[in-house]
Amino acid sequence: MSILFSSRASGAKASRVNPIQRFVMFFVHHIRQAVFSLGELWRTPGSSLMTIAVLGLSLTLPTTLHLLVKNVQQISGGFAKAAEINLFIRDTATPQQVQSLKTILEADSQIAGVRHISKEAAMAEFREASGFGAALNYLTDNPLPDVLVVLPVHTEPAAARQLQQQLEKERIVEFAKLDLEWLQRLDALVLLLQQAVVAIGLLLLSAVLLIVSNTIRLSIINKRDEIEVMKLVGATDAFIQRPFLYTGLWFGVFGGLLAFLVTEALLWWLRGAIASISSLYQSDFQLQAMSLHEFGGLLLLAILLGVMGSYLSVRRHLRAIEPS
Repeated sequence: MSILFSSRASGAKASRVNPIQRFVMFFVHHIRQAVFSLGELWRTPGSSLMTIAVLGLSLTLPTTLHLLVKNVQQISGGFAKAAEINLFIRDTATPQQVQSLKTILEADSQIAGVRHISKEAAMAEFREASGFGAALNYLTDNPLPDVLVVLPVHTEPAAARQLQQQLEKERIVEFAKLDLEWLQRLDALVLLLQQAVVAIGLLLLSAVLLIVSNTIRLSIINKRDEIEVMKLVGATDAFIQRPFLYTGLWFGVFGGLLAFLVTEALLWWLRGAIASISSLYQSDFQLQAMSLHEFGGLLLLAILLGVMGSYLSVRRHLRAIEPS
């Protein structure tokens, strides 16, 4: 209460000082109100900690889902082979024609790389993988064709299909094969996760707004007498609501930090299990943590939610309080 009255008195003196002093006093005044609001949280630790915990844990789920989607997109890079186009060459094609086509394809801007699998290399690989062994020696001719494995730059299903149809028109190509099922399943999974993040995030963010708004409403009710006295001495609604807005800001700061810590704890807990699975598949995949940019976005979102929830509550309930 004393800080509010002293701030009011400071505002009355500000009209008699020069613009530079007024500018400095403006920031000093806001800093004092911000510190006062932080002290109010300290004086009511029970309700404050409860609000911060609910806000932080509500932000943890969409944040964790966002990181999950980011890591799934990272894994999708390992499925680039699903977009490989296998060009089966006609038996009548000469080695010079195959090499010429390979050179032309490597110069195409739509193609990231081309690999040639000769008939002999294909037979050797088949001999090792099939287990037939010496039985294949009775073949008089090698039935396997030369294959050009083409990796598109754009691995989206539509772009890969279009490139496949284009390459099938080459004169020495018998037919082209493209496995789109993995790409379509992966795209569907990522899209589902993205939609889940948006839906769950909107629901939880709405809940955060209601929780912060209700907490500020209770604070306004508890300080009803002080607010009435301040209005009697001429304080405006904008002046009275400022400490409550700073309270919402502090809720956002501490809630965002809590969400970050809980999310990092969950990722640390999952890293051991993911490392075990990666070792079984001889993969070097590592779970990506939250970047500095994402941490800043999380903290900013939490602050905006805290201030917005406080503003909605203050604007609604402050007008209803008038000195009797």
